[in-house]
Amino acid sequence: MSLKTRLAGTSRLAGLAAAALALSLLSACVTPQATMGANTLPPMRWDHLPGTEGWTASTLQALRGHGAALPLTVPQDIDTFCPGYRNAGIEDRRAFWAGLLSAIAKYESTWNPTAKGGGGRWIGLMQIAPGTAQAFDCTAQDRAGLQDGAANLSCAVRIAAHQVARDDAIVSDGTKGWRGIARDWAPMRSAEKRAEIAAWTRAQAYCAAKG
Repeated sequence: MSLKTRLAGTSRLAGLAAAALALSLLSACVTPQATMGANTLPPMRWDHLPGTEGWTASTLQALRGHGAALPLTVPQDIDTFCPGYRNAGIEDRRAFWAGLLSAIAKYESTWNPTAKGGGGRWIGLMQIAPGTAQAFDCTAQDRAGLQDGAANLSCAVRIAAHQVARDDAIVSDGTKGWRGIARDWAPMRSAEKRAEIAAWTRAQAYCAAKG
């Protein structure tokens, strides 16, 4: 909030000092578990690779933008992947979804943004077909665009947000057939790969059970 009254000399300095103290006290009242902080990059599965900070930042940005509904959902099977999610703050929830995509990308493309699978039908980090990108109105809709890591992940967030909201599930809602993210990403249909992905996300601080 801007000050409309012009203060001079020590009065102005005193006002700024008081404001700084108030902000410090307010920050102290927020528990670390409540939010991760918008400027903090949480751990991702691809962190050992150079230059992947941009992928993380872009995924989180998508989760604040067109994918904002995703961290507001509480899928039926969330406890399998993130035990602390139900009581987590919004930044921790965003971190989980970004982390989940980073773990899936290991199996989809081995984190190769220019990977092409299925004879060139599936493209990039999350192996998205141009037709799928077009159907979900992604910004990147052709092979060249989907080979940009950030754009591919942004598209993946859009797809995941739609499918998870549709099914109220990441993989299964207890009925027959694959639901949520498993509709589009085959690694989530493999019991072995799914278990490994879930073990990794559960081990992250943003998925720790909150007291």
